[in-house]
Amino acid sequence: MITLPYSLVIEATGEPDFFGFYSPDLEGFTGIGHSIEDCLYKARWGMADHTQMLRQQGLPVPASNPNPTIVIQNEPKLQRA
Repeated sequence: MITLPYSLVIEATGEPDFFGFYSPDLEGFTGIGHSIEDCLYKARWGMADHTQMLRQQGLPVPASNPNPTIVIQNEPKLQRA
């Protein structure tokens, strides 16, 4: 079972061993990993560190998501004007 307090989006990039991730529930939380598993591991500990930093700075911490999701997708392509 994967347990995270917030939803997570993992994006594959053009590099086969490079993934970006962020949480739509936790503003300012982003990271990178070398695999999907690496992103999940880093996100679990990173979310805890991020919320602790918010508390230390006296900033609001969003409530945990009661039904967090994990989405794995390709990185969005930039549209040319």
